[in-house]
Amino acid sequence: MTAETSQTLDRGLRVLKLLADTDHGLTVTELSKKLGVNRTVVYRLLATLEQHALVRRDLGGRARVGLGVLRLGRQVHPLVREAALPALRALAEDLGATAHLTLVDGIEALAVAVVEPTWTDYHVAYRAGFRHPLDRGAAGKAILAGRRSPLADPGYILTHGELEAGASGASAPLLGVTGVEGSVGVVMLTDSVPERVGLRVVEAAREVADALR
Repeated sequence: MTAETSQTLDRGLRVLKLLADTDHGLTVTELSKKLGVNRTVVYRLLATLEQHALVRRDLGGRARVGLGVLRLGRQVHPLVREAALPALRALAEDLGATAHLTLVDGIEALAVAVVEPTWTDYHVAYRAGFRHPLDRGAAGKAILAGRRSPLADPGYILTHGELEAGASGASAPLLGVTGVEGSVGVVMLTDSVPERVGLRVVEAAREVADALR
C-alpha cells in the first residue's frame, strides 16, 4: 500500500476477487483468515458490498459474488469489442464468413461483436446481441472446452445446424485473459468446415486474447 491508495477499497476489491475464485462462497471467518484482518472488518466490508449488490450472503452465511458484478461486467463489453474488431475483420475477410466474438453472460453465450465479409455474394446473417445456451453452437461449446482445459489449448469446435439450419460454425476459446470468458468463431453456409478454417479461427482467438491482455 502507498500513501495514495485506500486500504478499505483495497480490502473490498480483494474480497471480490476471493469470492470470484470460489464456486461455493466463503464465510466471514474464512475471509478474515485470507485477508489477515479481524471479523469486524470483514462484516463491514461485506455490508458495504451488499448495499451495492456486489455481494450476497446465503442462508448459511456464506458470501458470494452478487448480481451487481454482472451489471458492471456488461459495461466492459464495448471495450472488449473494440479490442477484438481488427482480428475479427481480418478473419471475416480471409474466410469470407461472418466472424464473431462471443462472451459468457450468466448461463448463456452472448455475441458482443460481429463482422461480416465485404466481398461475398452471400453469407450468414448473425447479429450482435444474439444469445444461445452454452451447450449449443460452436461458440458456446468452445467456451465450455476452454473451461475444461484452461491450461491447455483445446483447439477448435465444429458444429452444423445447431443454431441455424444449413449453417456451420467453427470457434476457439479465448485463453489466458483474466476476467474474460469467451470465444472467437465464424459462421458459414456449408455442410462441412475445412480444416484451414478451424486453424484460422484458433489463430484469430489468439490475436484477440493478445489484444485483451
